[in-house]
Amino acid sequence: MATIKDVAKLAGVSTTTVSHVINKTRFVAEQTQQTVWEAINTLHYSPSAVARSLKVNTTKTIGLLSTSVEAPYWAEIIEAIEKKCFQHGYTLLLANAHTDFDKQRAYLSMMAQKRVDGLMVMCAEYPESLLRILEEHSQMPMVVMDWGSSQASFTDTVEDNAFAGGHLAARYLLERGHRDIGCIPGQKERHTGEGRLAGFIKALQDAGITPRDEWIVQGDFESESGYNAMQKILSQKQRPTAVFCGGDVMAMGAICAANEQGLSVPHDISIIGYDNIRNSRYFSPALTTIHQPKVELGEKALEMLLDRIVNKRDTAQRLEIHPQLVERRSVIDGPYIDYRR
Repeated sequence: MATIKDVAKLAGVSTTTVSHVINKTRFVAEQTQQTVWEAINTLHYSPSAVARSLKVNTTKTIGLLSTSVEAPYWAEIIEAIEKKCFQHGYTLLLANAHTDFDKQRAYLSMMAQKRVDGLMVMCAEYPESLLRILEEHSQMPMVVMDWGSSQASFTDTVEDNAFAGGHLAARYLLERGHRDIGCIPGQKERHTGEGRLAGFIKALQDAGITPRDEWIVQGDFESESGYNAMQKILSQKQRPTAVFCGGDVMAMGAICAANEQGLSVPHDISIIGYDNIRNSRYFSPALTTIHQPKVELGEKALEMLLDRIVNKRDTAQRLEIHPQLVERRSVIDGPYIDYRR
């Protein structure tokens, strides 16, 4: 295996010059650069990543601590981040810790030891224990994809306006003439579950409607929970005319449950989802949903992190994402629609 000394000898330069050419740490004449690179290619020389990182104080690696990589919503964001990392010449080191605190702590320690240039954190929950160990690693450039009001003042944060999204979904159903509206929220322990439900309830209350407890059935963002929750809602003596699902995957389960009971979506019951995951337009019927700009979210978060890494910015910034309505075919006008509008 060729060494840097072999490259220097073939190119007729010092090892220091070879190092400067590879790491771009000092001006080297263009002709000399060309000679060095020809020697590198001839000898198939590959510099040690560890040694190089020690010289230039960078590993060109970004760490990503995530709750999940399987769920469609998370997967689309991670994919966007990975593509953007590659475009900027960075490798993405992915750690899937779920909500296991011991795994989160171990992965953070491992990333610090591997000297990642920056850290992205995308977890469903941010208990005090996790925020505490994140702060312990705050010497690393970091962006916390917080999804809620900023809790981590020591780093950049991304907020998704979950309350506004839930409010938007309920207001849309109200404007379409629905008053009897159910809801299948995600876990209340998660900001996304709690925030979307709170926005939904506030929109109903603003319209003078008291939400009915029997029509609000807890889910967990998985399709099976949407299926089971919809079964429970449909078992009530009086059924709602529309249901807001706090995630598209739960909406998929809810549509399945309605179909199995002989009900047509949207003619017998309207359903609106949340997230606008990639496959939501291919549901049957195509799902009306609240869009989260997932690609933009991942790219903007990475840009914030690279700004910290490259420009040494040390002031905290906040990125706010605004949900938008996507109308498809799973919602029709309810019995209270005002056709004179």
